[in-house]
Amino acid sequence: MSRFAKQVCQVCLIAASIFAFSGSSNADAAGYRQTYSSWSYHPTRSYYYSTYRYQPVVTSTVYHHHYCVHYPSRPRYVYYYNPVRQVYWGRYDLQEAGYSMLKPEDQKGDLEAISESAFPKPSAMPEIPESTDGVAMAKPELKDLPKVEATIDAP
Repeated sequence: MSRFAKQVCQVCLIAASIFAFSGSSNADAAGYRQTYSSWSYHPTRSYYYSTYRYQPVVTSTVYHHHYCVHYPSRPRYVYYYNPVRQVYWGRYDLQEAGYSMLKPEDQKGDLEAISESAFPKPSAMPEIPESTDGVAMAKPELKDLPKVEATIDAP
């Protein structure tokens, strides 16, 4: 390859890099910063779970994680669990398509210890945990979550 052809290729690569970078936004940046795993079933505890992985800072090289937990006995909700603090900190309402974040004093390790009234009305997704740049969490991935119907005990 001639020297001129190499220079043209280098200029094209630099221009393509600049164009790709300048077209990105916070929404684009959020795509690689957060992901959900597929859903798995925990047979001993009778719930489905997914791992929410995220980078609190755009330049972070490691991911942190929380768990999304879906109980067949509570089919309307996906609960978010922080494994470091060992507390449920909010839930996604599948019917309302919105998120309810618990106040710190209402966050507990046992879901049964959290009163229904502690969950505020569902609204927009909160910011990525531990972040400061205002990027919202992605909604949970639901495509492979099995459809669960509430069971009603017969009288």
